[in-house]
Amino acid sequence: MSSVSISDNSSKFSGNSRSLLKKRTLLFRYLAEINLIFGIWYLQWRVTHSINFDALWISIPLLIAEIYSYFGGVMFVIGLWRPLVRQVKSLDQMTPPLPRSDWPTVDVFVTCYNEPPKIVEETAKAALVMDYPPTKLRVYVLDDGNSADMRAMTERLCIEDLQSPQLQQEANRIDAEHSSLLQRLKELENLTPNTQGAEQWLQTSSSEPVVNQLATEFVQSLRQFILWLPPTHQSISDSPVETLRDRLTTERKALEETIRKKELELLELSRFRYIARPKTPGVAHHAKAGNINYAIFSGQTAGNFIVTLDADHIPKQNFLKRVVPYFYTYNLSTGRYDQNQIAFVQTRQDFYNIPPGDPFGHRANLFYGPLQQGKDGMNAAFYTGTNAILRREALVSVGLQNFADEFAKDEKRLDEFDLVGGVSSNSITEDMNTAMRLHSAGWKSIYHNELLAEGLAPDDLSSTLKQRLRWAQGTIQVLVRENPLTKSGLTFWQRLQYFKTMYSYFSGFATLVFISCPIIYFFTDIVPVKTYGSDFAIHFFPAFIINRLTFLAATWGIPATEVWRSEQYAIALFPLLIQAVWSVFTGQKLNFQVTPKQRQSGIYLRLVWPQLVIFILTILGILWSLYRFAIGHLNNPLVHLLNGAWAIYNLLLLSAIIRASVWQPPK
Repeated sequence: MSSVSISDNSSKFSGNSRSLLKKRTLLFRYLAEINLIFGIWYLQWRVTHSINFDALWISIPLLIAEIYSYFGGVMFVIGLWRPLVRQVKSLDQMTPPLPRSDWPTVDVFVTCYNEPPKIVEETAKAALVMDYPPTKLRVYVLDDGNSADMRAMTERLCIEDLQSPQLQQEANRIDAEHSSLLQRLKELENLTPNTQGAEQWLQTSSSEPVVNQLATEFVQSLRQFILWLPPTHQSISDSPVETLRDRLTTERKALEETIRKKELELLELSRFRYIARPKTPGVAHHAKAGNINYAIFSGQTAGNFIVTLDADHIPKQNFLKRVVPYFYTYNLSTGRYDQNQIAFVQTRQDFYNIPPGDPFGHRANLFYGPLQQGKDGMNAAFYTGTNAILRREALVSVGLQNFADEFAKDEKRLDEFDLVGGVSSNSITEDMNTAMRLHSAGWKSIYHNELLAEGLAPDDLSSTLKQRLRWAQGTIQVLVRENPLTKSGLTFWQRLQYFKTMYSYFSGFATLVFISCPIIYFFTDIVPVKTYGSDFAIHFFPAFIINRLTFLAATWGIPATEVWRSEQYAIALFPLLIQAVWSVFTGQKLNFQVTPKQRQSGIYLRLVWPQLVIFILTILGILWSLYRFAIGHLNNPLVHLLNGAWAIYNLLLLSAIIRASVWQPPK
């Protein structure tokens, strides 16, 4: 199916990019509409004809879990209703071209906390060689661990960068211009006594004989011509120049100012900087958010735009040229590019160390594909903390407003001014909360579906579960503290996109019900559904089949093995999701835990004991059912067959995380 242009909408997002509906969108919509109809038809039957009133203790939880899943599916469908594919030219290919002198300055923030300096060095080096004018690019290592080794590495890279051919060429250019200006200033100073003498001679020439009249007229004409010439720097003097001395003074001041600028430009040529914020005991530090905000508000950085990179995410050379154009819109009336309301551009995230089979389910092409493109279609793309570029003005304006709100609640937070700023410190998932604040303030966002940086994924189950738990806890934190359904400034569709993500983290309870039902039946013969006969088949199987077809249409183009792995972890992480909900709603203190960048060796069966218990009970239930069938004591074989199929499906889903708990890298 060909792409459908929606150019009438593209102007709302970027001036030089085209937005297209994703291919197969119409097919997905048709299937989604049928899916929603069949789903509500099935639920209507469940509510009115299938509740087992003799076992309400399991029948009602199953019905609630199904209703929860249905509404999650409704939001999933709406979220993918108009996915956008961004098409943008590189910065040096814009038509008409954006002059290089107008290219914005960019600060790259490499955030780190006790990571090995070698990992940070690779990221920093890659950032330094991005294809961008060297005088407009700065790379900052934001070392929240204040490590001596990290500082030494930064100083070494700074010296190496200054000695690089690129910066040497730039330094030679600046030095040549500086020398030329000094020479001109010297010539001007040598000319000053002569001009003063000429002025005096002209003042006394009127009393001299006529023989000097021609010389006088010539000098006067030359004087008028010099005064008529425009000053080199008109901003230096706003008053009219009346004498040669005034004119020379103006020129000298202009040259001296230009020389100072060149000297400063030479001093500022160093593109690699190190920032380690002071941490006052007893004052909240706000982890990664505080680290970034200190760099923004401490006065040590000043770029128009900020690229945030995790310590291990290595950017490609064309990163900036691919994302910067989104921030400019061509104005036909003025014939120039204007800044627009885009606050940030988020790019894809992927990893270069994922082992074959992706045992930990790190591939996220579903999120960094259909889901983010769907959010983008509703101006609700998520900022995910790395591989993104943000407008400093947007961060600062939103940060100051939020700090004012926080200060109004608690004046003691004045000490945290440089920490509470643009990046939200209200949650341990600062990235999503920051995006929501920017959207609520009226700023817009872009999702650029191109891999422009790759990082390190956790390669052990312990690190993976810590990362997933932080995501879950932080997302639920945002729901509790800044509920998108009630937050002012968000559009209806933005509220829906944020709430949909938060809603999904409550799925652990529904999953527990789903995987428990077959086990309960195997050992007790208690069924949550009153009938599994033809009436059940007529309502369930059409809804189930069309649901799967809709999901296939939504994930078309993503490898089937990856889609299956994401489904496995969506179910297998149910204990973690329940833990996240419990920890937030019981008020437990949550700390930002940096994901380890090096493998934590070991066997982690103890971390998946709930899944193991369910897995073993399911197998025992199947064996018990087979034993009863063998001895002829099995009632309702069809019901056992259906629950057996359900149980096997659950085993396949849980098997991924159990295998991951014992996975070892190949030797």
